[in-house]
Amino acid sequence: LLTGFLSQVGHEPLPPTVGRNVLGRKVLYLPGFFTYARHIVEVDGKRGLFRGLTPRLISSTLSTITRGSVKKAFPLEDMEHVSNKDDVKTSLRKVVRETSHEMMMQCVSRVVSHPLHVISMRCMVQFVGREVKYSGVFSAIGRIFKEEGILGFFVGLVPHILGDVIFLWCCNLVAHFINTYAVDDNFSQASVIRSYTKFVMGIAVSMLTYPFLLVGDLMAVNNCGLRAGLPPYAPAFTSWIHCWRYLSAQGQLFRGSSLLFRRAPIPAASFPID
Repeated sequence: LLTGFLSQVGHEPLPPTVGRNVLGRKVLYLPGFFTYARHIVEVDGKRGLFRGLTPRLISSTLSTITRGSVKKAFPLEDMEHVSNKDDVKTSLRKVVRETSHEMMMQCVSRVVSHPLHVISMRCMVQFVGREVKYSGVFSAIGRIFKEEGILGFFVGLVPHILGDVIFLWCCNLVAHFINTYAVDDNFSQASVIRSYTKFVMGIAVSMLTYPFLLVGDLMAVNNCGLRAGLPPYAPAFTSWIHCWRYLSAQGQLFRGSSLLFRRAPIPAASFPID
């Protein structure tokens, strides 16, 4: 959890190493998850790996409870599975209804749980500057309310919600069209393939929507008085769009998306090759 987020904010305390890609060319690789984790243990002890865990668990719990409550308050009647191409309009209508319902649950749960997500991010990012500004959930709530007001609990919310919405619609619609047009009902394993289509599409679409997650997390810690949210680590962004444009210009919209094979943002041609 901590190693991934520190990679997102661009904190790289360990030097890159020279390696080779699949083509045999020399490239610079940043330390992977396990090397980074060992560094955190050396600096902070094993407890350092669990910075921000308590508010993160509370956030996840609130999200789950909220989704369940919304689902009970606004139940969605089940419709029979329709796969015949003659009933494409009916099946598409079903997908739209289910996705709209899922989107409503996700948006409400995101709004409810986001304040604790912000606190979790700030607790973790204190590792960079060795700060203790956010030392507990309740004290963090009081500090954010005093310094930033209610809006301070919802910084970074918009890109997170946009990412959630785009993910749901792209994943569900693309999976629907694949199952409808690419999978033949006469095929003996059609039902098995359909059961995995949405899962596979979820992985693919999550990669495309990752920049929204990154921007939302960076906005949660930007300009909040912590070292990692201030220059030289990052500009004081005026909005999430400003943050997006800055990362895009730097070619860093997917920063921190990988924990194992992390290419350094330096072209291979920039260091000597034997």
